[in-house]
Amino acid sequence: MKKFKAESQRLLELMINSIYTNKEIFLRELISNASDAIDKLHFISLTDSNASREFEIRLEVDKDARTLKVIDNGIGMDEKELEDNLGTIASSGTFKFKAENKTEDELIGQFGVGFYSAFMVADKVTVISKKYGSDAAFAWESSGSDGYTITPSERAESGTTVILHLRPSSEDNNTDELLSDWRIGELVKKYSDYIRYPITMMCESERKKEGTDEWETYTELKTLNSRTPLWKKNKSEITKDELNSFYRGKYYDIVDPLYGFTASTEGALTYNALLFVPGKAPFDYYTADYKRGLSLYSNGVLIMDKCEELLPDYFGFMRGVVDSSDLSLNISREMLQKDRQLKALAAGITKRIINEFTKLLSSDRETYEKIFSEYGASIKFGLYEEFGKHKDELKDIVLFRSSVGKLTTLSEYVGRMGDSTEIYYASGRSVEAIERMPQVEGAKEKGLEVLYLTDRIDEFAMKVLGSYDGKKITPVSSGKEETKDESLNGLTEFMGKVLGDKVKSVRLNDSIGSHPSCLTAEGEVSLEMERILSDMPTGKGIKATRIMEINPRHAIIARAKDMLGSDDEKLTKLTRVLYGEALLLAGLEISDGAEFCGDINDLI
Repeated sequence: MKKFKAESQRLLELMINSIYTNKEIFLRELISNASDAIDKLHFISLTDSNASREFEIRLEVDKDARTLKVIDNGIGMDEKELEDNLGTIASSGTFKFKAENKTEDELIGQFGVGFYSAFMVADKVTVISKKYGSDAAFAWESSGSDGYTITPSERAESGTTVILHLRPSSEDNNTDELLSDWRIGELVKKYSDYIRYPITMMCESERKKEGTDEWETYTELKTLNSRTPLWKKNKSEITKDELNSFYRGKYYDIVDPLYGFTASTEGALTYNALLFVPGKAPFDYYTADYKRGLSLYSNGVLIMDKCEELLPDYFGFMRGVVDSSDLSLNISREMLQKDRQLKALAAGITKRIINEFTKLLSSDRETYEKIFSEYGASIKFGLYEEFGKHKDELKDIVLFRSSVGKLTTLSEYVGRMGDSTEIYYASGRSVEAIERMPQVEGAKEKGLEVLYLTDRIDEFAMKVLGSYDGKKITPVSSGKEETKDESLNGLTEFMGKVLGDKVKSVRLNDSIGSHPSCLTAEGEVSLEMERILSDMPTGKGIKATRIMEINPRHAIIARAKDMLGSDDEKLTKLTRVLYGEALLLAGLEISDGAEFCGDINDLI
């Protein structure tokens, strides 16, 4: 028996037990190797007609012998190649073949570490191979880290047969299921569905006996893989029904996606992708348990079911597949190196999503508004994320409710604002609550448009944006000159003393519509921010600097002025009631409801 050339028994144990976290991927690795071997012979057949044949990968299960075979009719290996490729852990014949033949064809297999994943499910592996152009066949056999043997064998045509002698089933390694043609078909569909060559297997089926009601079991040769990925078809050849069918089948969703599109690029980084916006957000989308990511393929072989690195958090709702031949993979193919190619791929996909949404805004506004209605909060989070790093890319695809009665972009708002120099917004729990705000009522009386911010992230995003197209973005409650009326100085001073540290000051504002009073904030923390932060464990105690504004045009304020000096006790109660009313209009709680009700009753 020969010893492995590569390192120690411990290294092989690591290969089998540590590098691969998912035992079922062994079949993906062996099929990829078989496809690679066929690729090599197919390349030779371009100049050697004798090498041409009907290429296929055959799977065979023997339940009695507990074996699983992976058979290809590719280029095969001679004795030396068996020694070099299988006797040396992590050796690969693929790169050597590409170098010798100066081909950039996509060769996905690697008779290196991937082959050794077979030992996760097999206690003995036999490889029978015959090199194209050779009359001799050889058998390589090993039971693991003790070593291997190479002996003469027989095989009719060139190619390789890998025979897995399956381990006994255990609680954490159910090898019995690998003797089921249904389970094997499931694994092929999951990991190797888009291998370019047919993967065939004799499968059991049932049918009624002719002329009777009895059922009989029969076997037939089935092709297990679909071979041609939808994402590699020309865009013009893919119908909407095909996209929807692919989406529902892959993600087991009964609802069609809101939108689906293809994406591809060639050059320094080549990839093909199918991307979808789900019809409904998953129930756990806005929780820490949600796992975002796209399915990542390399030349049609599934590498990762959910590659988080391909999507930023704010596009985490997207689903789809990405297939690229330009990625650097580490030795297990399960995990990707954090290299510049992966980062470039993620950047390209993100840019393509933004471009697609931008086109939708103008070509199919209804569809985009549906997308934004479902996922707008997530997209707006992108404005705020990483201190506004992505705001320039996203600022033109965010939508806001507006006082003009429809969803609008910032660009559309600016196009309607005339000579105004500021973009105004108001924050609240709902559109209805915002429309009742005194400042909004006053702004609308002056013909100003106001954006309605109802998502928790909105105001934080606006703070990060700061401006758009040279127009300052500002709360409708700030940035205006204080109304001057010296005859009311005594009243504002009195009210300020009554309210004490509840407010910084009391001032006049004649732009609050039909309301006698309202609250606004001074500084970076607004009233809405205070409300949102108070719901967070880390935001307790963060308070806005409150200002109470009173309307000098309102009849109640005129009566309050008459009370000053003549009925200060009644004016004190009225001041507390006006402050309580302002709190309610701002969506904040009254700290002493009993006092508030008592004051109202006394005034009535």
